[in-house]
Amino acid sequence: MANKDQILEDARNAVLEYDADAAVEAAQASIKAGISPVDMIQDGFSKAMNEVGAKFGEKKLFLPHVIAAAEAMTKGIEVLTPELEKQGTKEGPGLGTVVIGTIEGDIHSIGKDIVAIMLKIAGFNVMNLGRDIPVSQFIDVAKKNDARVIGTSALMTSTMVNQIRVEELLKEEGLKSKIKTMVGGAPVTQQWADQIGADLYAENATDSVNRLKAAL
Repeated sequence: MANKDQILEDARNAVLEYDADAAVEAAQASIKAGISPVDMIQDGFSKAMNEVGAKFGEKKLFLPHVIAAAEAMTKGIEVLTPELEKQGTKEGPGLGTVVIGTIEGDIHSIGKDIVAIMLKIAGFNVMNLGRDIPVSQFIDVAKKNDARVIGTSALMTSTMVNQIRVEELLKEEGLKSKIKTMVGGAPVTQQWADQIGADLYAENATDSVNRLKAAL
């Protein structure tokens, strides 16, 4: 039986080499080896995707590479999702509605999609808006659906600034005290969250679930 480190390495390499078949094989191997799907996603697939995102930010890779890597990762995660759901506590949507998306100007969605899956498993009602979402749309959807949280992901420093606009709009609409905000993404830090007035910063999917549960 292949060891955990090797399987995680295979998952990383599959994404870095844009190899969807290899990603599926690594995911299947991890299930057979009894590796936690959360570990597999975070320490295998996500880790590689963060590398791809960083290289894209440095202009060492281009959009087709990012999309190809994301597609490989998605195929791997599709294999793991039923395992994730089996693990889930299935508390039902009793924890409230979370509106989540990648901020305007940013086309990355993988990290956010993992967070959405994990939040659903934890018992939140998740509205995943997708990527490149205008700030006003987050607010509109949150209002219409009585959401308790708006979560925005930014993977480039140039799009992080739009997270400030979310805070400003919520204040303008008098909703800042009613709707919590959570920010994440590769360049985003706790310091940035504090600076813009976001309620929560999450480093990864597990972190986001734990912090949201604690906050609500």
